[in-house]
Amino acid sequence: MSTPPFRFLTVAVCLLAIILSAVAIWRESVVQGQEAKRYVYKVVDVSTDVNAMQTTLNEYGTAGWELVVLSMGNVTSPRMVFKK
Repeated sequence: MSTPPFRFLTVAVCLLAIILSAVAIWRESVVQGQEAKRYVYKVVDVSTDVNAMQTTLNEYGTAGWELVVLSMGNVTSPRMVFKK
């Protein structure tokens, strides 16, 4: 009488293995179809004047650049790093 539960367990394990294999193959095909994103970065020195900073942000934003970092290491000449 121990045969039916053993058979059920065997079938369940086989089905699980088939499903996991199918998912792995599907994921592999999806990953191969995607290209890696490539970015271009631009470092811009700006003055500490707020209006100048806003103008720079608006100009680069309009051109499709995204601000990544605002470095204030040197307070007299902050740097903005943009990516596109």
